[in-house]
Amino acid sequence: MTHARDERSAICDLFDRLGPDAPTLCTGWTTYDLAAHLVLRERRPDAMGGIALKPLAGYTASVQNGLKARHPYPELVGLVRKPGGVYGVLSFLDNAVNTLEYFVHHEDVRRAQPSWEPRELAADLDELVWKRVSTGARFMLRRSPVGVVLHRLGGGVALGGNRQGPKVEVTGAASELLMFCFGRQAHARVELTGDPHAIELLRSASLGV
Repeated sequence: MTHARDERSAICDLFDRLGPDAPTLCTGWTTYDLAAHLVLRERRPDAMGGIALKPLAGYTASVQNGLKARHPYPELVGLVRKPGGVYGVLSFLDNAVNTLEYFVHHEDVRRAQPSWEPRELAADLDELVWKRVSTGARFMLRRSPVGVVLHRLGGGVALGGNRQGPKVEVTGAASELLMFCFGRQAHARVELTGDPHAIELLRSASLGV
């Protein structure tokens, strides 16, 4: 098993346990919507453009809703559970592309439920998460109106955000910094220090890929 497969299996188990109507951290999406998104991402490359490009978002939404209309929830979860498209053939690509995608969406479901707590990650997964955060910080924080200094508990610093003006120090475990940089600021267990106004600007900024 790879970390991507582990996270895929874990989110599907959670989908099965919670059912189709549970909330997620993805605004307006239930677990049914998120399952449809994951299937679309792997099996409908023609509709992937709207995930990142607003002019194509309408088509992507229509395909996602069509997947829900055609597939009962358990069937859709079954499609998520088995890697599709090129990821089903090339497991190394699945691990490279999907580890963080499935980790973040697994947390999107976990953290939308009551009484969630952070997971303790295996050491190699923690290192992988930090490597992706530290190398991708500039991109993920590109829309931050303030400078950001990420401090990983246990060691490691990464920079991002606006290179001019005030800076905010963000301290936490690698997984919490990842969730923060992916735009889940309100649900990341991190400590923010700096100018109070700059902190509020960062908390409300649109971050992520």
